[in-house]
Amino acid sequence: MYKVFVNDKPLFLTDEIHKETDFQLFLLEGIDFAQLISKMFSNKVKKAYLYHPDEKEMLRTIKDTIPVQKAGGGLVYNKKGQVLFIFRNGKWDLPKGGIEKGEKIEYTALREVEEETGVGKLSIIRKLQKTYHVFRRNGRYKLKVTHWFEMKSDFDGPLHPQLEEGIEKVAWLNPEDIEQALLNSYENIKLLFEEQLT
Repeated sequence: MYKVFVNDKPLFLTDEIHKETDFQLFLLEGIDFAQLISKMFSNKVKKAYLYHPDEKEMLRTIKDTIPVQKAGGGLVYNKKGQVLFIFRNGKWDLPKGGIEKGEKIEYTALREVEEETGVGKLSIIRKLQKTYHVFRRNGRYKLKVTHWFEMKSDFDGPLHPQLEEGIEKVAWLNPEDIEQALLNSYENIKLLFEEQLT
């Protein structure tokens, strides 16, 4: 099952039929995807399931319907086991950013972490899951597909928030601070930490 977040509300792409309770179920055939996204953005639909026997086919259909923006980001640990967070738009987030032409996604993730936080000496440990979220820019919807990587760094210098990207704060957070930060974060970031715990 894929989870696509629309304005931080979940749209599940599923190959199983669920009996409706607190959500709406739509079939891929005949769905006006733009209309569904619009309803989720305006809070008319809080949670939805989109059904098709082939989940990958659903994802392809969505990618064909709205423009895709590819991004890379990092879940970065230091020697003390702390995780690198940024604070932007009133929420805690992880460093990430858009891919540049001809760039490998791993390089994008490393570059963006360093640009947004000032943290260097980064190395990738492993690839994590991709996250999907729909956002609106200049009146148009886009699907952001973020490729996440677990990273480590021995960097112990000062942190530098990339102010021109709207980042107000950069911090290394301890496990108990992370729990608190996730209460004021995005659903796709929480998803990454759920994966880390399993």
